[in-house]
Amino acid sequence: MASELSKVLGHVEKISELNLEGVPPTSHVVEVEGALRADEPEPSLAPGVVLARAPESLEGGFGVPSPGQAAE
Repeated sequence: MASELSKVLGHVEKISELNLEGVPPTSHVVEVEGALRADEPEPSLAPGVVLARAPESLEGGFGVPSPGQAAE
C-alpha cells in the first residue's frame, strides 16, 4: 500500500509542475451533458391515498416505531 501511495503522490507532484493558469477546474474528464434532469414539479398522489396504503398513519403522516421499539 505504501508503494501505491508513493506512486499516487509522484503523479500529483508531476501535475503540480504543470502551468495550469487559465485552465478552469473540472469535475469530469469529458463534458457531461444532461446528467441530471431539470427539477420540475409534477402532480403527486393525494395525502389520503398515500396514507391509506401505509401500514400505520399517525397525525396525518406515516407512523413509525420509536427507536428501540421492535418492528412487528
